[in-house]
Amino acid sequence: MLTRVVFNQKGGVGKSSITVNLAAMSANAGLKTLVIDLDPQANSSQYLLGDDATYSADKTALEPNIENFFQDVLGNNQQKGLLGNAIGSILKSKNKGFDQYIHHSPFANLDVLPASPTLGSLEHALEAKHKIYKLRDSIQTLVGTYDRIFIDTPPAFNFFTLSALISADRVLIPFDCDVFSKRALQTLIENVIETQDDHNDRLEIEGIIVNQFQAQAKLPREVVQQLKDENLPVLDNMLPPSVIMKESHHKNLPLIYFATDHKLTQAYQSLFNEIEQK
Repeated sequence: MLTRVVFNQKGGVGKSSITVNLAAMSANAGLKTLVIDLDPQANSSQYLLGDDATYSADKTALEPNIENFFQDVLGNNQQKGLLGNAIGSILKSKNKGFDQYIHHSPFANLDVLPASPTLGSLEHALEAKHKIYKLRDSIQTLVGTYDRIFIDTPPAFNFFTLSALISADRVLIPFDCDVFSKRALQTLIENVIETQDDHNDRLEIEGIIVNQFQAQAKLPREVVQQLKDENLPVLDNMLPPSVIMKESHHKNLPLIYFATDHKLTQAYQSLFNEIEQK
């Protein structure tokens, strides 16, 4: 089993699109694949599960979800002050396997552990009780069930992102050829290296995925060349801009199922092949 986390502290770089479409490529290749959505925006969940994972003021989030998992980690269902209920809650939490929070998507070999919009409310309690390794330990129970796991993360370096990095074998970094993205890249890489040193010595940066790359424009070419000159691990296969991605989102269909022969789909296929051969 190989676990990849898609991580960038900057928003709007295509994290969820990259997570879902690489996961879909993996599933389409016959690999049993799971997407874990740690981003409260729930874009990956909605992309794969459609209306079921879409929430609003009058519609609650799909359950069970990642917040329910962390609630059970904390034992939040117990009635404080009643020892019997507390013990019962602990036993119930331990008996509930990680797979019980997972939903099947409409696509073969592709499952989802959906996000929750209120996940952030648990962050302080999880930090205070030192639960930073619980996601890693739970993911390890899935060995033999899944071949590939892709984790989508919030656009911040917080408890949930750190939990993902601790759980992962490899990091994929979306990059959108923006000057501000380049400036933030050093901090991001420092955070990954620190996580590797302190928590997860098997973690490695698999590569920087250049997204929305306009090959005919001068600035994107210059920015990418600067990254390469700095010996940063830029992946060879870059993703061009296309309106087909928004259409894919609207239909809740990853590109491999929506537009198999499209240029962007083929770019994703080449990117997937590249990382699988590393």
